[in-house]
Amino acid sequence: MNSSINFLSEPEVIQKLTLAQIVSKDSRAAAVFEKYQLDFCCNGAKPFEEACMEQGLNSTEILSEIDNTHNGAGENSLRFNGWELDFLVDYIINNHHHYVRQAIPVISAHSTKVASVHGKIHPETVEMARIFSSVYKELKQHLMKEEELLFPYIKFLVKVKNNLSSYERPFFGTIANPIKMMEAEHLSAGNGMFAIRKLTDNYSIPLDACNTYAVYLKELKEFEEDLHKHVYLENSILFPKAVELEEKLIADAGK
Repeated sequence: MNSSINFLSEPEVIQKLTLAQIVSKDSRAAAVFEKYQLDFCCNGAKPFEEACMEQGLNSTEILSEIDNTHNGAGENSLRFNGWELDFLVDYIINNHHHYVRQAIPVISAHSTKVASVHGKIHPETVEMARIFSSVYKELKQHLMKEEELLFPYIKFLVKVKNNLSSYERPFFGTIANPIKMMEAEHLSAGNGMFAIRKLTDNYSIPLDACNTYAVYLKELKEFEEDLHKHVYLENSILFPKAVELEEKLIADAGK
């Protein structure tokens, strides 16, 4: 992601950009969008102004808040747009895929326990457990498909670009085919977590919640926020650049 900019210098222009484009311009927008439930990952192609209107938000005030957000060190200062695709793939695997694999068994166990203990008084916990189980199973298969099929092909494209290999068409035709499937699965997982967020009133902890219940809700919130960053990196940066690179290599191979 790029360094911070002054959004209020050209608000009319910025407001016409998509949510994903704004986050690409300035990583500080991600935290503000999370705060106001503006989905910059699965629905990142939605125009910012339209998304604000749907949520009843003042778009100018949102831009002002982004401008006033401190741009500290850490992940928010990483310039993902400038990374080589193979490096970005490794980052996604080692950071986000690793987190998902570590988190989902723990959250799943908590979801089952909370539903069994609190299900009568809080019936929403039973539905939450059902939804997260579906997200859990889908993501396990999703990560495997990316790591065994899509990501190796993207790394292969980088090798071809660097003259370390010769281009050969994959059995799936073009990269657009597996990407379409991955994006559909991203949307499914995102919708699942959105449904859980609605059931919990934005992960609000009930007054009668036990420690496990409270921890469980915090874990779900963290999981969804990580999913947003994860999906954003793939849908808005990795995938479009991989498609562009493949198209260029195919054109060059045809010369």
